[in-house]
This record gives sequence, C-alpha cells and structure tokens, in this order.
Amino acid sequence: EDDDDIDLFGSDDEEEDQEAAKVREERLRQYAEKKAKKPGLIAKSSILLDVKPWDDETDMAKMEECVRSIHMDGLVWGASKLVPVGYGIKKLQIQCVVEDDKVGTDILEEEITKFEDYV
Repeated sequence: EDDDDIDLFGSDDEEEDQEAAKVREERLRQYAEKKAKKPGLIAKSSILLDVKPWDDETDMAKMEECVRSIHMDGLVWGASKLVPVGYGIKKLQIQCVVEDDKVGTDILEEEITKFEDYV
C-alpha cells in the first residue's frame, strides 16, 4: 500500500500541464509582439567622393557649396578637404554617409554633375 502513494516519475496531473502550456503560450505571444515592434537594421555606407573642378580657375568654395546643397532623405554630408592634383589644380574630397536603400552612388553622381559650371 505504501508503494502506491509514492510517484517516482512525477505527477501526471493534466491541470498542471495545461496551466504550464497556457503560461508558455502567453509568454511566446508577448515575445512575438515585442519583437514585431522593434525596428530592423538600416544598412548605411560611408562614401568618399572626389569631385574634380572644370578647370584651374574654378572657385572651389563655390563648388563645395553647390555639392553640399544636395539634400536627400538618407544623405548626410561630412568633412571635406582640398587635395592637390598637379599644376596648381586641386580636387574636392568630401565624405558622406548614405542609407543604402534610399541613396546610391549613381544618384549622387548625377546630382553633382548637374553643376556643369564647376564640375
């Protein structure tokens, strides 16, 4: 009779199993909701552009101003400097960070080359 009272392999109570399943389902649902609210990663690229002037008499400050006047969603201009090319001619090196889904190098090149008097 004493052997019948001892359960060596745990309880087979269905109520406890159902309660544990309900708790697990609730936690999984909460986790899925929390994960759905989290924003995804945004791919960004850092680009270093070389902008060459039209000739040796080009106003480099005005050229940089024109390049920085390009505004797009997902484009942020950074630092710039003038780099000597040769024979007194300098080119503009300018840094920018772009969101890959919104801005590409082709779009930037098209926009910059629209300044035909300088570039």
